[in-house]
Amino acid sequence: MVSPQFNSPEPDFVKELLEPLLEDFQYWFSRSRSLLESQEVNFLGEEGQSDLLCRVTQAQQEVETAKMMLKVTNGQVGLDTNVLMPWHHLVTECWQVGMRFRAEQSDF
Repeated sequence: MVSPQFNSPEPDFVKELLEPLLEDFQYWFSRSRSLLESQEVNFLGEEGQSDLLCRVTQAQQEVETAKMMLKVTNGQVGLDTNVLMPWHHLVTECWQVGMRFRAEQSDF
């Protein structure tokens, strides 16, 4: 999940890049979780909504762990892109669900 940044020419670079990115992930996962917990998203079906909520909750926990590691090491660790990409794809999926949900709500 995390990798030490040995001999990094700019030690603050990883921290300056990752902190805002992790905050963005947390923000979007939080919004998505709120929607999934408070609304019935008919086009997902009960099982699909439950699955998406589970994946969002898991991702939130993973992001929080990454944030703690970044803080504890004072930005001396990084995240592999193999960790970041699934979060990015999940945020994109959540955006699509949110947009479709809002569009369907406005049709009423």
